Amino acid sequence: MDPISAFLEDNKIPLGRWGKQLFNWLTDSFDWFFDGIASGIEAILKAMIDLMLLPPPIVIVGLIAALAWWLSRSWKIPAIAVVCLAFVINQGLWKETVETLALVVGAASASMLIGVPVGIVAAHNDWLFRILRPILDLMQTLPTFVYLIPALILFGLGLAPGLVTTVIFSIAAPIRLTHLGITSVPKQLIEAGQAFGATKWQLLKKVELPAAMPTIMAGLTQCIMLSLSMVVIAALIGANGLGKPVVRALNTVNIPMGIEAGLAIVAVAIMLDRICRIQEPGNGGQSK
Repeated sequence: MDPISAFLEDNKIPLGRWGKQLFNWLTDSFDWFFDGIASGIEAILKAMIDLMLLPPPIVIVGLIAALAWWLSRSWKIPAIAVVCLAFVINQGLWKETVETLALVVGAASASMLIGVPVGIVAAHNDWLFRILRPILDLMQTLPTFVYLIPALILFGLGLAPGLVTTVIFSIAAPIRLTHLGITSVPKQLIEAGQAFGATKWQLLKKVELPAAMPTIMAGLTQCIMLSLSMVVIAALIGANGLGKPVVRALNTVNIPMGIEAGLAIVAVAIMLDRICRIQEPGNGGQSK
Protein backbone atom coordinates (compact mmCIF):
# COMPACT_ATOMS: atom_id res chain seq x y z
CA MET A 1 0.00 0.00 0.00
CA ASP A 2 1.27 3.45 -0.90
CA PRO A 3 2.15 5.87 1.95
CA ILE A 4 -0.78 8.22 1.35
CA SER A 5 -3.35 5.41 1.42
CA ALA A 6 -1.70 3.93 4.51
CA PHE A 7 -1.78 7.33 6.24
CA LEU A 8 -5.46 7.80 5.42
CA GLU A 9 -6.32 4.30 6.61
CA ASP A 10 -4.38 4.70 9.83
CA ASN A 11 -6.14 7.98 10.59
CA LYS A 12 -9.69 6.82 9.99
CA ILE A 13 -12.41 9.33 10.89
CA PRO A 14 -14.53 7.55 13.54
CA LEU A 15 -17.88 8.31 11.92
CA GLY A 16 -19.35 4.99 13.04
CA ARG A 17 -18.46 5.60 16.69
CA TRP A 18 -19.79 9.16 16.56
CA GLY A 19 -23.02 7.91 15.02
CA LYS A 20 -23.40 5.27 17.72
CA GLN A 21 -22.85 7.89 20.43
CA LEU A 22 -25.45 10.15 18.82
CA PHE A 23 -28.10 7.44 18.66
CA ASN A 24 -27.29 6.29 22.19
CA TRP A 25 -27.85 9.85 23.39
CA LEU A 26 -31.11 10.16 21.43
CA THR A 27 -32.50 6.88 22.75
CA ASP A 28 -31.41 7.64 26.32
CA SER A 29 -32.72 11.21 26.36
CA PHE A 30 -35.79 11.05 24.10
CA ASP A 31 -36.89 7.44 24.30
CA TRP A 32 -40.32 8.59 25.56
CA PHE A 33 -40.70 10.89 22.55
CA PHE A 34 -39.90 8.29 19.90
CA ASP A 35 -41.99 5.65 21.68
CA GLY A 36 -44.92 8.05 21.70
CA ILE A 37 -44.58 8.74 17.97
CA ALA A 38 -44.26 5.02 17.23
CA SER A 39 -47.34 4.21 19.30
CA GLY A 40 -49.36 6.93 17.59
CA ILE A 41 -48.35 5.80 14.11
CA GLU A 42 -49.06 2.15 14.93
CA ALA A 43 -52.49 3.04 16.33
CA ILE A 44 -53.50 5.12 13.29
CA LEU A 45 -52.30 2.59 10.71
CA LYS A 46 -53.82 -0.37 12.54
CA ALA A 47 -57.14 1.50 12.77
CA MET A 48 -57.03 2.12 9.00
CA ILE A 49 -56.23 -1.53 8.33
CA ASP A 50 -58.96 -2.82 10.66
CA LEU A 51 -61.50 -0.46 9.07
CA MET A 52 -60.64 -1.65 5.54
CA LEU A 53 -60.70 -5.31 6.60
CA LEU A 54 -64.06 -4.97 8.38
CA PRO A 55 -66.36 -5.12 5.31
CA PRO A 56 -66.14 -7.83 2.65
CA PRO A 57 -63.34 -7.19 0.10
CA ILE A 58 -65.88 -6.58 -2.67
CA VAL A 59 -67.15 -3.50 -0.79
CA ILE A 60 -63.67 -1.93 -0.70
CA VAL A 61 -63.16 -2.83 -4.36
CA GLY A 62 -66.44 -1.08 -5.17
CA LEU A 63 -65.45 2.04 -3.22
CA ILE A 64 -62.07 2.25 -4.97
CA ALA A 65 -63.76 1.75 -8.35
CA ALA A 66 -66.27 4.49 -7.51
CA LEU A 67 -63.42 6.84 -6.54
CA ALA A 68 -61.63 6.05 -9.81
CA TRP A 69 -64.81 6.75 -11.80
CA TRP A 70 -65.45 10.01 -9.93
CA LEU A 71 -61.94 11.20 -10.74
CA SER A 72 -61.85 10.06 -14.37
CA ARG A 73 -65.53 10.04 -15.47
CA SER A 74 -64.54 7.03 -17.55
CA TRP A 75 -65.19 3.30 -17.20
CA LYS A 76 -61.61 2.33 -18.14
CA ILE A 77 -59.85 3.32 -14.90
CA PRO A 78 -62.46 1.67 -12.62
CA ALA A 79 -62.24 -1.45 -14.76
CA ILE A 80 -58.46 -1.55 -14.34
CA ALA A 81 -58.85 -1.10 -10.57
CA VAL A 82 -61.40 -3.91 -10.34
CA VAL A 83 -59.27 -6.31 -12.40
CA CYS A 84 -56.13 -5.56 -10.36
CA LEU A 85 -57.88 -5.98 -7.00
CA ALA A 86 -59.72 -9.10 -8.19
CA PHE A 87 -56.34 -10.62 -9.06
CA VAL A 88 -55.05 -9.80 -5.56
CA ILE A 89 -58.10 -11.44 -3.96
CA ASN A 90 -57.68 -14.46 -6.23
CA GLN A 91 -54.10 -14.91 -5.02
CA GLY A 92 -55.18 -14.82 -1.36
CA LEU A 93 -53.24 -11.62 -0.63
CA TRP A 94 -56.08 -9.26 0.26
CA LYS A 95 -54.97 -8.66 3.86
CA GLU A 96 -51.39 -7.93 2.79
CA THR A 97 -52.68 -5.58 0.08
CA VAL A 98 -54.80 -3.65 2.57
CA GLU A 99 -51.77 -3.31 4.86
CA THR A 100 -49.72 -2.03 1.93
CA LEU A 101 -52.40 0.47 0.89
CA ALA A 102 -52.66 1.76 4.47
CA LEU A 103 -48.89 2.27 4.61
CA VAL A 104 -48.83 3.98 1.20
CA VAL A 105 -51.79 6.26 2.01
CA GLY A 106 -50.35 7.14 5.41
CA ALA A 107 -46.88 7.88 4.05
CA ALA A 108 -48.18 9.86 1.07
CA SER A 109 -50.51 11.90 3.31
CA ALA A 110 -47.70 12.72 5.75
CA SER A 111 -45.33 13.59 2.89
CA MET A 112 -47.85 15.94 1.29
CA LEU A 113 -48.82 17.57 4.59
CA ILE A 114 -45.16 18.36 5.22
CA GLY A 115 -43.86 18.73 1.67
CA VAL A 116 -46.43 21.12 0.19
CA PRO A 117 -46.09 23.84 2.89
CA VAL A 118 -42.29 23.51 2.82
CA GLY A 119 -42.34 23.81 -0.97
CA ILE A 120 -44.55 26.92 -0.79
CA VAL A 121 -42.28 28.61 1.76
CA ALA A 122 -39.18 27.66 -0.26
CA ALA A 123 -40.75 29.11 -3.41
CA HIS A 124 -41.12 32.48 -1.67
CA ASN A 125 -37.68 32.38 -0.03
CA ASP A 126 -34.77 31.62 -2.34
CA TRP A 127 -32.33 31.31 0.57
CA LEU A 128 -34.40 28.48 2.05
CA PHE A 129 -34.47 26.56 -1.22
CA ARG A 130 -30.70 26.97 -1.57
CA ILE A 131 -30.37 25.30 1.82
CA LEU A 132 -32.92 22.59 1.02
CA ARG A 133 -31.57 21.68 -2.42
CA PRO A 134 -28.46 19.76 -1.29
CA ILE A 135 -30.47 18.09 1.48
CA LEU A 136 -33.10 16.94 -1.03
CA ASP A 137 -30.37 15.77 -3.41
CA LEU A 138 -28.83 13.73 -0.60
CA MET A 139 -32.19 12.23 0.39
CA GLN A 140 -32.87 11.17 -3.19
CA THR A 141 -29.43 9.70 -3.82
CA LEU A 142 -28.84 7.80 -0.57
CA PRO A 143 -29.60 4.07 -0.85
CA THR A 144 -32.91 3.31 0.80
CA PHE A 145 -31.32 0.75 3.12
CA VAL A 146 -29.37 3.58 4.78
CA TYR A 147 -32.61 4.87 6.34
CA LEU A 148 -33.46 1.53 7.94
CA ILE A 149 -30.88 1.43 10.75
CA PRO A 150 -31.67 4.87 12.28
CA ALA A 151 -35.43 4.25 12.02
CA LEU A 152 -35.04 0.80 13.56
CA ILE A 153 -32.97 2.15 16.46
CA LEU A 154 -35.30 5.04 17.21
CA PHE A 155 -38.72 3.47 16.57
CA GLY A 156 -38.17 -0.28 16.89
CA LEU A 157 -39.74 -2.96 14.70
CA GLY A 158 -43.16 -2.55 13.14
CA LEU A 159 -45.22 -0.20 11.02
CA ALA A 160 -43.81 3.00 12.57
CA PRO A 161 -40.24 2.72 11.24
CA GLY A 162 -41.66 1.56 7.90
CA LEU A 163 -43.78 4.70 7.66
CA VAL A 164 -40.94 6.98 8.76
CA THR A 165 -38.47 5.58 6.22
CA THR A 166 -41.12 5.76 3.50
CA VAL A 167 -41.86 9.42 4.28
CA ILE A 168 -38.17 10.32 4.26
CA PHE A 169 -37.72 8.51 0.96
CA SER A 170 -40.71 10.11 -0.79
CA ILE A 171 -41.00 13.61 0.71
CA ALA A 172 -38.49 15.19 -1.67
CA ALA A 173 -40.90 14.83 -4.62
CA PRO A 174 -43.74 17.01 -3.25
CA ILE A 175 -41.27 19.62 -1.97
CA ARG A 176 -39.54 19.94 -5.35
CA LEU A 177 -42.70 19.90 -7.46
CA THR A 178 -44.58 22.30 -5.18
CA HIS A 179 -41.62 24.68 -5.41
CA LEU A 180 -41.57 24.24 -9.18
CA GLY A 181 -45.30 24.83 -9.50
CA ILE A 182 -45.33 28.00 -7.39
CA THR A 183 -42.26 29.50 -9.06
CA SER A 184 -43.68 28.69 -12.52
CA VAL A 185 -46.85 30.74 -12.03
CA PRO A 186 -46.90 33.42 -14.77
CA LYS A 187 -45.90 36.83 -13.44
CA GLN A 188 -48.83 38.39 -15.30
CA LEU A 189 -51.27 36.50 -13.05
CA ILE A 190 -49.49 37.65 -9.90
CA GLU A 191 -49.29 41.25 -11.13
CA ALA A 192 -52.99 41.18 -11.99
CA GLY A 193 -53.80 39.97 -8.48
CA GLN A 194 -51.61 42.66 -6.94
CA ALA A 195 -53.28 45.29 -9.12
CA PHE A 196 -56.64 44.34 -7.59
CA GLY A 197 -55.18 44.75 -4.10
CA ALA A 198 -54.87 41.08 -3.17
CA THR A 199 -52.87 40.29 -0.05
CA LYS A 200 -50.08 37.69 -0.05
CA TRP A 201 -52.44 35.10 1.43
CA GLN A 202 -55.12 35.88 -1.21
CA LEU A 203 -52.51 35.63 -3.98
CA LEU A 204 -51.42 32.25 -2.68
CA LYS A 205 -54.95 30.92 -2.22
CA LYS A 206 -56.61 32.28 -5.37
CA VAL A 207 -53.78 32.67 -7.88
CA GLU A 208 -50.65 30.66 -7.11
CA LEU A 209 -52.14 27.41 -5.75
CA PRO A 210 -54.78 27.00 -8.50
CA ALA A 211 -52.16 27.66 -11.19
CA ALA A 212 -49.65 25.30 -9.56
CA MET A 213 -52.16 22.55 -8.71
CA PRO A 214 -51.40 20.28 -11.73
CA THR A 215 -47.70 20.26 -10.81
CA ILE A 216 -48.51 19.67 -7.13
CA MET A 217 -50.72 16.74 -8.15
CA ALA A 218 -47.81 15.35 -10.15
CA GLY A 219 -45.84 15.50 -6.90
CA LEU A 220 -48.60 13.48 -5.22
CA THR A 221 -48.39 10.89 -7.99
CA GLN A 222 -44.64 10.53 -7.59
CA CYS A 223 -45.00 10.44 -3.81
CA ILE A 224 -47.48 7.55 -3.96
CA MET A 225 -45.39 5.52 -6.39
CA LEU A 226 -42.21 6.12 -4.38
CA SER A 227 -44.05 5.04 -1.24
CA LEU A 228 -45.17 1.84 -2.92
CA SER A 229 -41.63 1.12 -4.04
CA MET A 230 -40.58 1.05 -0.37
CA VAL A 231 -43.03 -1.73 0.50
CA VAL A 232 -40.51 -4.56 0.20
CA ILE A 233 -37.75 -2.69 2.04
CA ALA A 234 -40.11 -1.68 4.85
CA ALA A 235 -40.89 -5.37 5.38
CA LEU A 236 -37.27 -5.87 6.45
CA ILE A 237 -37.93 -3.83 9.60
CA GLY A 238 -41.23 -5.41 10.53
CA ALA A 239 -43.77 -3.53 8.40
CA ASN A 240 -46.51 -5.85 7.23
CA GLY A 241 -47.84 -5.81 3.70
CA LEU A 242 -47.02 -7.33 0.34
CA GLY A 243 -43.32 -6.94 1.06
CA LYS A 244 -43.52 -9.55 3.83
CA PRO A 245 -44.26 -12.56 1.57
CA VAL A 246 -41.62 -11.30 -0.87
CA VAL A 247 -38.97 -11.25 1.87
CA ARG A 248 -40.15 -14.63 3.16
CA ALA A 249 -39.95 -16.05 -0.35
CA LEU A 250 -36.40 -14.74 -0.74
CA ASN A 251 -35.33 -16.26 2.56
CA THR A 252 -36.85 -19.67 1.82
CA VAL A 253 -36.34 -19.65 -1.98
CA ASN A 254 -40.11 -20.13 -2.34
CA ILE A 255 -40.55 -19.35 -6.03
CA PRO A 256 -44.40 -19.61 -6.17
CA MET A 257 -44.83 -17.28 -3.19
CA GLY A 258 -42.36 -14.78 -4.65
CA ILE A 259 -44.11 -14.74 -8.04
CA GLU A 260 -47.56 -14.33 -6.48
CA ALA A 261 -46.52 -11.52 -4.12
CA GLY A 262 -44.44 -9.82 -6.80
CA LEU A 263 -47.30 -9.80 -9.30
CA ALA A 264 -49.67 -8.55 -6.60
CA ILE A 265 -47.33 -5.58 -6.04
CA VAL A 266 -47.32 -4.96 -9.79
CA ALA A 267 -51.15 -5.06 -9.86
CA VAL A 268 -51.40 -2.54 -7.01
CA ALA A 269 -48.80 -0.33 -8.70
CA ILE A 270 -50.72 -0.37 -11.99
CA MET A 271 -53.97 0.52 -10.22
CA LEU A 272 -52.44 3.40 -8.25
CA ASP A 273 -50.52 4.66 -11.26
CA ARG A 274 -53.62 4.83 -13.47
CA ILE A 275 -55.73 6.50 -10.76
CA CYS A 276 -53.00 9.03 -9.92
CA ARG A 277 -52.24 9.92 -13.54
CA ILE A 278 -55.77 11.25 -13.93
CA GLN A 279 -54.80 14.55 -12.30
CA GLU A 280 -51.35 14.98 -13.85
CA PRO A 281 -50.57 18.03 -16.00
CA GLY A 282 -51.99 17.77 -19.52
CA ASN A 283 -54.66 15.20 -18.64
CA GLY A 284 -57.32 17.77 -18.01
CA GLY A 285 -58.91 15.66 -15.30
CA GLN A 286 -59.26 12.71 -17.66
CA SER A 287 -57.32 9.50 -17.92
CA LYS A 288 -54.82 9.03 -20.67
